[in-house]
Amino acid sequence: MRVILADGQAKVRSALRLLLEQEPEMTVVGEASAADELLSLASAARPDVVLLSWELPGMVVGGQPKAHPVLPALQALDCKPLVVALSGRPEAGPAALGAGADCFVSKGDPPDSLLTAMRNLCAGGAR
Repeated sequence: MRVILADGQAKVRSALRLLLEQEPEMTVVGEASAADELLSLASAARPDVVLLSWELPGMVVGGQPKAHPVLPALQALDCKPLVVALSGRPEAGPAALGAGADCFVSKGDPPDSLLTAMRNLCAGGAR
């Protein structure tokens, strides 16, 4: 499973990378710190999954996440990556799913929750 990490905080990306590098079936193929960087990287790296911070710079307008330009652009790529939205605010889940994310995981959940969600999503191919 080829994964891109998209989060504005380097420490979060680093922690996610460390977690995923322990999983033999997962390979981090890139990191993005902003929405425009993510779209360019995803087009080139062709990931299976994008771990997308719901508060990614370039997606927040007036203090509120506005993922509408990012999610359709990701879904329009030839590789059609699955998108796992992440947020430290569990209440952001319904908005992320309503905007088109395939799955939502709170950053406060145990790491195994993220790994399980990613495996289940890829195994089922559910959108």
